[in-house]
Amino acid sequence: MTEQQTVFLAKSEVKAGDLEHKRKLAFNIQKYNDSVVKGKHQFSRLSIAREKAKNIKWKTIENLDKYLEQFEKNFTANGGKLIWAETADEALQAVLQICKEKNTTQVVKAKSMVTEEIHLNDFLAKNGIDSVETDLGEYIQQLDGEPPYHIVTPAMHKSKEDVAKVFYEKLGTEPNLTPSEITKIARRNLREKYITAQVGITGGNFLLADVGGVCVSENEGNARLSTTFPATQISIVGIEKLLPSINDLQLFWPLLATYGTGQNVTVYNTIFTGPRKANETDGPEEMYVILLDNGRTNLLRKEVRESMYCIRCGSCLNACPVYKNIGGHAYGATYSGPIGSVITPHLKGMKEFKHLSYASSLCGNCTEVCPLKINIHEMLLENRSLAVEEKLNNFSENTTWKLWERAMLSRGMMNIAGPGIKSKVVNKLFKDSWGKHRGEIQFAETSFNKMWKARKKH
Repeated sequence: MTEQQTVFLAKSEVKAGDLEHKRKLAFNIQKYNDSVVKGKHQFSRLSIAREKAKNIKWKTIENLDKYLEQFEKNFTANGGKLIWAETADEALQAVLQICKEKNTTQVVKAKSMVTEEIHLNDFLAKNGIDSVETDLGEYIQQLDGEPPYHIVTPAMHKSKEDVAKVFYEKLGTEPNLTPSEITKIARRNLREKYITAQVGITGGNFLLADVGGVCVSENEGNARLSTTFPATQISIVGIEKLLPSINDLQLFWPLLATYGTGQNVTVYNTIFTGPRKANETDGPEEMYVILLDNGRTNLLRKEVRESMYCIRCGSCLNACPVYKNIGGHAYGATYSGPIGSVITPHLKGMKEFKHLSYASSLCGNCTEVCPLKINIHEMLLENRSLAVEEKLNNFSENTTWKLWERAMLSRGMMNIAGPGIKSKVVNKLFKDSWGKHRGEIQFAETSFNKMWKARKKH
């Protein structure tokens, strides 16, 4: 058992038994579900819209090299500077070099999962640069010293009382603040950072090949402030975020908003195509885009290629019975939930993270709710097969499954042991997993097989 798997099992056990944690999570997910049902009404033919979006992403990923080159050509033609980063370290070093050139000691950062993926905040802190999260949810998590809990809603596991406690402990505010008071304090603290920061950092929801644009969707306006006041803007974006044309946004922006938060469209949607032009009044003097691979090309293998269609709406997390029980932090990876369980083994190593693909009931609800109809649960099965093909399962696991297969394929072998023996064997084998929090399994005196034979006989 790897260290990652040990930690995952330990955290999962704690969270699955934490009723208050599950109550908060269920409450927030239910609010999401109610909003999404309403948001879907904006589509007259939702299924066709989802199919069309999937086909656009299929076309993009199948021609990824061409669209990446087209994006680079158009973005640099607008005065932007593009950096290719094959690894997380290359992206980090590129950001550090830019910050050193600008002699900056402080940056403001809009919500970005890819910067969480490369642990940008910690890296900058080690190099004497203060990186401040400006998204309210991310700001709360940063104050509390925690990573994001959810792809879309970073502090989903916290109640308003929890947030008030964080502000009281970290900022010395009055205890038991209301949500509006918390927002005002965060706004006041962050406004000063926007003005004094020399560099602003964002991610990107989409990249537009035909105009060389970076699209950022947000509800608070913090990304616009992070890119307007600082003289230098850096956008770090995964290579899979490409769309062929700006015209595709009329489909993808509403889909992302509906499945992400239940809105018809996100409040602020911005397209950055480069630094401020001579006739423009605001925007950065310089703009960099760092195109990050960091294992994404591993996802191009046919078994999991559809995972590159993901637009990070978070709908599969909210639908997953496993996520609802153990939460986001138990996964031990930047991307949690079903889609995280598909891509993390390929981004960070199958040996260390293959266990995530087994953290699934395979109910298929993740596939059902995905706006692009990505076959997530089937790719979890593919990951399991790949782990076996790469001989990553240990001897005891392989032996157990071989014996199980042989028994399940032989009705005679299953009928040899009576219900008493079956109960003893199963309860002994699974006493540390199934039996730890549940009563013992008792097999029926008469098996279904025998009941069926008796029925056919009479």
